[in-house]
Amino acid sequence: MAEIGKGVTAGKLAINVQKKFTRAQEKVLQKLGKADETRDAAFEETVGSFNKQMVEGAKLQKDLKAYLLAVKTMHDASRRLQECLAEMYDPEWFGKEEVDSMVEDTDANWTDYYEKLTDESLLSLDTYLSQFPDIKARLAKRERKMVDFDSARHHFASIQKGKKKDEAKIAKAEEELGRAQKVFEELNVELQDELPVLWDSRVGVYVNTFQNLASNQEKFHRDMGKLSQNLNDVMTKLDEQRLDKKNGSASVKPEEASSSEGANHSVAGDSQPANAVTNGDGDLPEGFLYK
Repeated sequence: MAEIGKGVTAGKLAINVQKKFTRAQEKVLQKLGKADETRDAAFEETVGSFNKQMVEGAKLQKDLKAYLLAVKTMHDASRRLQECLAEMYDPEWFGKEEVDSMVEDTDANWTDYYEKLTDESLLSLDTYLSQFPDIKARLAKRERKMVDFDSARHHFASIQKGKKKDEAKIAKAEEELGRAQKVFEELNVELQDELPVLWDSRVGVYVNTFQNLASNQEKFHRDMGKLSQNLNDVMTKLDEQRLDKKNGSASVKPEEASSSEGANHSVAGDSQPANAVTNGDGDLPEGFLYK
């Protein structure tokens, strides 16, 4: 005979198959209205809240991960842009050391922002959502055990109504009913206690998630604002030096131009035309002529 599986015997497998068949049969009878069904309106409302809470939490987790992915993408783009600035910035330009330092600080700020969002918002949300699979599985188990309880209850009732009273069968059916009821009620009570607590816990989780997100955003943008202002100051100073250098090489200073003009006037006033005819005293006669 082929091995069925580790720790699973043929007898246990047969029992599980029989349970599934009995449950399916009971559900059919309930849907057809031939068997009553255990109902708990308050619990069903609690389960509805659980399902809503689980969907909302999963959506928040998905959107937060998408936000973090966008932060990482922006970090990569910022790093490349800052590295480009550092590489093209000539060593003799004003503020070279400051620019290199700002490039490093900008990268560190992005890294710190991403890590804190991950640790303080996403991981706490992941911990919160990790409870849901277990509770969801227990709700499914409760549903199965409730069907088992209903089935055992109907079976016991049918034996009691039989024309021939078989005390042994009645005792066995009653024992099975008691066991099924105990398993169902224990699980039902546990979930009735846990689900409302879990529902209320969502407020604290949302506060923690978005409060940490907001505080880290505020710090990140404040630090980035300072770095951006410092970079703008360096760029402004560099541009001023460029303009000063350009203006200095393109024009002569006013005092130098005045000095040069005065010298020219002095030379012109003290000299005489080279080809002028003078009188005996060296003075130019009226209506002088050139040779």
